[in-house]
Amino acid sequence: MHGYIGRSMKEKLILKINNSPAVAILGARQCGKTTLAKNILSNFKSVYLDLQKKSDLNKLKQPEIFFEKHRDELVCLDEIQLVPELFSYLKSEIDEYRNNGRFLILGSASRDLIKQSSETLAGRISYTDLTPFLYNEVKSEFGWQEHLLRGGFPNSLLATDDTISYEWREDFIRTFLERDIPKLGFSIPVPIMDKLWRLLSHYHGQEINYSKIAGVIDASQQTVKKYISILEQTYMIRLLQPYEANLKKRLVKSPKVYIRDSGILLSLLGIETFDDLLAHPSLGASWEGYAIENITAAHPGFKPYFIKTSNGAEIDLILEKGMLRKIYEFKFSKSPSPSRGFYEIINDLKAENEPVYIVAPVDETYEYKKNIFVTKI
Repeated sequence: MHGYIGRSMKEKLILKINNSPAVAILGARQCGKTTLAKNILSNFKSVYLDLQKKSDLNKLKQPEIFFEKHRDELVCLDEIQLVPELFSYLKSEIDEYRNNGRFLILGSASRDLIKQSSETLAGRISYTDLTPFLYNEVKSEFGWQEHLLRGGFPNSLLATDDTISYEWREDFIRTFLERDIPKLGFSIPVPIMDKLWRLLSHYHGQEINYSKIAGVIDASQQTVKKYISILEQTYMIRLLQPYEANLKKRLVKSPKVYIRDSGILLSLLGIETFDDLLAHPSLGASWEGYAIENITAAHPGFKPYFIKTSNGAEIDLILEKGMLRKIYEFKFSKSPSPSRGFYEIINDLKAENEPVYIVAPVDETYEYKKNIFVTKI
């Protein structure tokens, strides 16, 4: 796995560590945070604590003393969401001895879920979200078909065959439901959360209907929203928000839901082989979600949206950062052809002179029409 650690990511994080008292690497469980962190720690005088281990937790029974003792080292705290009360001690220690490169924090939940970090370390911490392996990081060793099927989690992608990869993902799903969610302090019946997660895999790429989902899993809409928020903030799903634009047309206002890792999506759908995927009705949506994750992660700082009118005209992804805007459509076809609604929205957005990209499983990029390019993943 070490061979796939992105040099640019490592260099960016080292730069952040040298310019901030605390740096947090957040991302899904087992997406590679610990491997990346240990690779970074080799560049510093450092100490590493895994907060899942009782022996390491015991070292922090007197956190003020421990942090004071290790002031000349980079202290790495792994799985920080398990001990959120540490953040108040981190704040006090940083305020007392405010040097850069004090703490490297790893967490398997978003900064919103680990509320203490955003509240007590404001102005003292720099965040980085880490995804499972992107295709661009592994394309020298894997084709996009294998990456799409297995997803980007290292243990799944690097498995010796597809069967072992599938079994690992099944174990991941079960462990996440039975162990990880309770460790975050949520008391949720496993069968209900499992049913919800698998139901969302069938909604992958569609606007979310909380009322309909609530009826299926026999829960209130408020409960459904809470459970979906937990899945979102533990990096399991993405809620893609609708783009706000004055097009003088009725626009869809509900977010779309995507299972973020393609391998986890296909496991939830019971798809074990690429041939099975080719015959499955979720093929197009699987490609769409796969492309969205890879493209969005490659554009840090850009906010992702989709746009869809009430009559069905749609653009799959708009990335926006200040005055910059990038527009994408996704088609699982060797000869993709945009719909009439696609051109309608391009015209409504006044984007005729902007480059627009149709991402498809093609071998080479080419210009389809003026300023419209068909490109590979």
